[in-house]
Amino acid sequence: MFERNAIQRHEWPAVFVAFLYFFCVLAAYYIIRPVRDQLSAAVGSIELPLFYGAVFVVMLALTPLYGALVARQRRRHFVPVVYAVCALVTLAFVPLFRFEDALGTRALGTAFFVWASVFNLFVVAVFWSFMADLFDAEQAHRLFPLIALGGALGAILGPLLPNRFVHAVGVAGLLAASAALLAVSIGCVLWLSRWSLAHPVAGDVDRDRRVIGGGMLAGMVRTWQTPFLRRMAALMVLGDCVGTIVYALLADYSHAAFPNADARIEFAAGIDFRSNLLQILLQLALTRELLVRLGPHYAIALDGAIKALVVLGLIAFGLPWIAAVAVITRASAYGVFKPAADSLYTRVDAELRYKAKDFIDTAVWRLGDVVVTSGFNLLRALGLALPGFAAICALAGVASGWIGWRAVRELTRLGRAAEA
Repeated sequence: MFERNAIQRHEWPAVFVAFLYFFCVLAAYYIIRPVRDQLSAAVGSIELPLFYGAVFVVMLALTPLYGALVARQRRRHFVPVVYAVCALVTLAFVPLFRFEDALGTRALGTAFFVWASVFNLFVVAVFWSFMADLFDAEQAHRLFPLIALGGALGAILGPLLPNRFVHAVGVAGLLAASAALLAVSIGCVLWLSRWSLAHPVAGDVDRDRRVIGGGMLAGMVRTWQTPFLRRMAALMVLGDCVGTIVYALLADYSHAAFPNADARIEFAAGIDFRSNLLQILLQLALTRELLVRLGPHYAIALDGAIKALVVLGLIAFGLPWIAAVAVITRASAYGVFKPAADSLYTRVDAELRYKAKDFIDTAVWRLGDVVVTSGFNLLRALGLALPGFAAICALAGVASGWIGWRAVRELTRLGRAAEA
């Protein structure tokens, strides 16, 4: 017997490689994220509906292609393909930044904002789908918070490169470093695929060899048909409401406070560094104990409460408080909410784990971005001020915690009914 929180001997190699894998994934993303954020800050939040609208259209085009790939290929094949494509497209932007003056900040900003968002959604969503395929629910509660620490460490060290060295290596150097980290992540995927052959999930010894099958739009259809997935989609939209409004306010603050691109990159990287440092502290001190001892519904509810309380500080302290709000809400979203929510997908079948989860994490998320940013601009034009936006975010946080609690309880009830 082993303690409830203990990691078994055969799990340690997989935890280490998954830790390294997530480190590379998030370090790769957070190296290019400040480049994206300074481009959106350069034009201000008024352009965010255009940026997010373009992302949503691209997601609608890519989701069926991804669904077809998942339906026809084994995971050891399609997961590395996703990372290889992301690395190559990232490198393709190197010559475009050399002609930024000719292309224009708005055009290049739209293109790179779209790509960085696609990069984040597919690379990170595929990672957690892959993890949910390697481990069962009990392992997920013990191991996911530790594996997530690798991502948190990558998210802490990743922003340091643009923050400290953007003047020396330029955008081209940042993009090359990001692509190199994705290449390392491919090696991790191949190793973990081999490990899973020797340590299959109980009752599913053919999981690694299996072709998932189904249609290319199955993720969309299953999300609409399944009550649990509809709740997960609602959770995504509510969390996105908080995150996107905070992002829009932060973009306006950065636009007003910092005069040039390098200063905005340094500011954005500083926000990322602080939020990711707090994230790792939350994961070490809180999240794993919550998941193991109380369950994911407590973690999801806590995340909603944290967001609601922090955004209300904007009413008392004004727009300068937005930097602190961004740090705390991002840390809670990725340090508390994300490991808890992603652990739930260990309890569903492979088609939901890859296709439906990816649909929610990509198309649903970006549709939410378009709706929220368009509503943000409309409400601001109608005269809604900072306290009103703070109240909207607080309500979204409370609703997120309540729906998350209900989603976990419903999933648990269905699991017990199936066992009976």
